Amino acid sequence: MANLAASGEVCPASEAAMIYVLSLLIGVVAGLRALTAIAAASWAARLGALPVLGTPVQFLGNPVAPWLFSALAIGELVTDQLPRTPSRKAPMPFLARLICGAIAGAAMATRGGNLGLGLLAGALGAFIGTEGGAAARAGLARSFGKDQPAALLEDAVAVGGAVIIAAVAG
Repeated sequence: MANLAASGEVCPASEAAMIYVLSLLIGVVAGLRALTAIAAASWAARLGALPVLGTPVQFLGNPVAPWLFSALAIGELVTDQLPRTPSRKAPMPFLARLICGAIAGAAMATRGGNLGLGLLAGALGAFIGTEGGAAARAGLARSFGKDQPAALLEDAVAVGGAVIIAAVAG
C-alpha cells in the first residue's frame, strides 16, 4: 500500500491519502452490503493487516469476529434476494449502512490515519454506496428486465471490492 517518493521512502501524505481513500471505498461497499464491509475489515484485522488492538474497533480483531460477521454477511446476501426485504434507503437499513461504513472506515484508518477521519470517510462512502448502489441496481434491473441479475452483480461487486480493499490495506 505504501507509495514511494523519488528517494524510495514512504511518502506520509500519500500514505494518509491512501488510508482515507480505502476508508471511503470500504464505506461504499457498506452502502452496497453493510455486513460485507464489516466482515472484510474484521478479517483484515484478525489476519494482522489492520492494527486494531487498543482502538475503539479492536473488537474486529477478536478470533470469533470474522467468522460471525462473515456468517451475517452471507445472511445479508441471501435476504437481499427476498421480495420482502426493505429498501436500503428506508431509515433503519440506511442507518445500519452508515454505521457499518463508519466502523469499517475507522478500521482502515488504524494503519496510521486519524480514526475520526476514517470514520467520517467510511460513513460518507456508505452514503454514496447506498444512493449510488440503489440507482445503479435499479438501472441494471430495468436493462435486464428483472432485479435478480442486478442484485447478483451488485453482490459480486460488493464482495470483490471488499476483498480487494482489505488486501490493499494489508
